[in-house]
Amino acid sequence: MGLLDKIKGELVDIVEWLDDTRDTIVWRFPRYENEIKMGARLVVRESQTAVFVNEGVIADVFAPGTYTLETQNLPVLSTLKGWKHGFHSPFKAEVYFVSTRQFTDMKWGTKNPVMMRDPELGMVRVRAFGAFSVRVVDPSKLLRELVGTDPQFRTDEVHEYLRQNMVSHLASVLASSGIPVIELAAHHGDLGDQLAARLTDELADLGIAVPKFVIENISLPPEVEAALDKRTSMGIVSSGTVGSMAAFQQFQAGQAMEAAAEGGGSAGAVIGMGLGQSVGNAIVPPTQTAPAQTAPAQTAPAGPPPMPGWYLGNGGAQTGPFDDAALAAQAAAGTLTAGTLIWRAGMAGWEPASSVPDVAKHLGATPPPLPQA
Repeated sequence: MGLLDKIKGELVDIVEWLDDTRDTIVWRFPRYENEIKMGARLVVRESQTAVFVNEGVIADVFAPGTYTLETQNLPVLSTLKGWKHGFHSPFKAEVYFVSTRQFTDMKWGTKNPVMMRDPELGMVRVRAFGAFSVRVVDPSKLLRELVGTDPQFRTDEVHEYLRQNMVSHLASVLASSGIPVIELAAHHGDLGDQLAARLTDELADLGIAVPKFVIENISLPPEVEAALDKRTSMGIVSSGTVGSMAAFQQFQAGQAMEAAAEGGGSAGAVIGMGLGQSVGNAIVPPTQTAPAQTAPAQTAPAGPPPMPGWYLGNGGAQTGPFDDAALAAQAAAGTLTAGTLIWRAGMAGWEPASSVPDVAKHLGATPPPLPQA
């Protein structure tokens, strides 16, 4: 190898891009006065595309691979420069490397609430956030429409534009879905696929696609979520009580007791009484009456209240209490007879008056019937 060949070998350039960032979409290869030696080696790695631009006009596009730059593999550039027979001098051109991998670190969210009509709740405001990925599918369109002469085009330069497009489509997708808000969580995947397809179609003119759109959460305003929580709590309470109104009273009383317990004082006792009344009403609602029970004839009446004295039972009716003097008057009046049932505290049950000595003594004082004339 002669000296001239050695010098020529040392002058052969390598045009390549080793990306050490995670957010660069387009990078322009730096050349002094944009001169590239004929015969230079072009290295295009996987997930890259190289685009040659001559005087503002896009010329040749190279897919992944290794190329030796000659007029044979630069047909468009050769035509633009008027190379009819080829030559070996340096030429001027701009080389843009475009990353075609997926950029997955893109976030989106709604700055303002999105209005939608819910079939159960009516008009509601929702907020949402998530992530998405973008990929360049047409480097030429991207250079023409977005990049221009930018030597290093990053994701943050297009991120806000993409986010605005996504939020604008989110409202229409939610409105047309007809899915209740409380069931949206089960359809995040389907809604994300719909949004990815819509955005890909809209961004096709820019050479960008949205392969993945992820909805992480769709939330309601705090006051609406609090109302739904109360509605859920009422549903749990009413599942074991009689009537929705009784369940609501019981639930409200329980909430008031919690507030009183936190505040302290005697209010808790008053609220506790109200809770007891609500529970009682839930068991037997005020609008309903308990079925009446007819006592059989000569059946001993229910037990008397705990008061001193004697009690009489005649025909299922209870009277009393009476002291000894009152018993004597009852015997004289004929309402206390030998068969009258009597009871007082300490007795196991009702007994006939004639079997109780303390009462039977009054029966002897009763005069016999007058003889017939």
